[in-house]
Amino acid sequence: MSKVIGVMGESGSGKTTAMRTLPSTETFYIDCDKKGLNWKGWRKQYSIENMNYFSTDSFSTVESLLNKVNSEEKFKHIKYVVIDTINGMMVADEMRILQMQAGDKRSARTDLASNGWNLINKCLTLREDLTVIILAHSETISDENGIVRTRIKTNGRKLEKLVLESKMTTVIWAVRQEGKYKFVLNADGSTCKTPLGAFQKDECDNDIMIVIKALEDY
Repeated sequence: MSKVIGVMGESGSGKTTAMRTLPSTETFYIDCDKKGLNWKGWRKQYSIENMNYFSTDSFSTVESLLNKVNSEEKFKHIKYVVIDTINGMMVADEMRILQMQAGDKRSARTDLASNGWNLINKCLTLREDLTVIILAHSETISDENGIVRTRIKTNGRKLEKLVLESKMTTVIWAVRQEGKYKFVLNADGSTCKTPLGAFQKDECDNDIMIVIKALEDY
């Protein structure tokens, strides 16, 4: 079973930037927002020519890429896969649904509600030495009881009830406070969570390798 790490945060909170410390020779980056990465020199690290970068907002294409990385010999050196962001695919699906005929929209919306859930299930079935990092936008909501919490933003009413975080043992929250970027690992009023005993503090630097190394024994 592969490891799956969720990284949620608002736009500009440092989600993508935190991936800068991954070893590019062992990482496959799937750019679902189609906006490129945001640190100097990333194009030399990640490219189609290097066979470690692909830009797509299609769930089926991402699943195909995961299958290739998981099983093909030429990708055996890959230890980390980044999906940036799952929301990029959800929004793209919604835009495609808007262009459909009315009769086709109902079944398409059912697919929209299940695509994110199925993707995470897929990630959990990959080879043991793979770590899949799923980046997602966050939202702060108030439920019917007036309880406010921050969670992964989803598209589709069914997914709002399912809660993507329930499929992951680790969900970290990227935040920017007082001009500094950091990860929140555990916090009341949010769905971020980490395995018991993995971290001594509830926060750490904005560096995904810190999280990965802390989870090596889990």
